[in-house]
Order: sequence, then structure tokens, then C-alpha cells
Amino acid sequence: MKIKLFYLKHCPYCKSAFKALDELKEENPLYKKIEIETIEESDQPNEAEKYDYYCVPTLFCDEQKEYEANSGESFKEIKNNIKRVLDKALEQ
Repeated sequence: MKIKLFYLKHCPYCKSAFKALDELKEENPLYKKIEIETIEESDQPNEAEKYDYYCVPTLFCDEQKEYEANSGESFKEIKNNIKRVLDKALEQ
């Protein structure tokens, strides 16, 4: 399963998401096998416009939105949500 991760380079929640991804890949090497396409929405607006989301980071699995960050989320919440998406990707 392929994951698309939409983000903005100056977004603090996105920075937390990338930190969480790094930690999760160290905790479970199987996560390293999941293909994750990162799309910086200001650099790739045409690609971002094809998807229905409002906040970043947002993760899609096979074109299905699986996680969209909410303002005020803690690092722990972001990491738990990303872990849930990675686990779902491993099941497929």
C-alpha cells in the first residue's frame, strides 16, 4: 500500500509528523518498507487540489483519507494517528 503525505514545510504539526515517522520506523523496521510519497502542497498545488482535505499533515492510503491533523494536537496524538495509518498499510 502506498501512502501520500501532504504537508507544508513551515507547519509545526508537519514537523512533528516527520519526527513521529522517524521514531516509528526505528521502533518497527517493517514501517520502512511502506512507500510514502511526500507532497509539499505549496510546491505541488496541482497535486494537492486533487484531494479533499483542509489541514496538514494529512495522510491518504490508496486514495482514501486516513488521517487529517487537527489544530492543537499533541506530538503523542500525531504519532498515534500516524502509527494507526502505518499499521493499516501493513495489513494490506
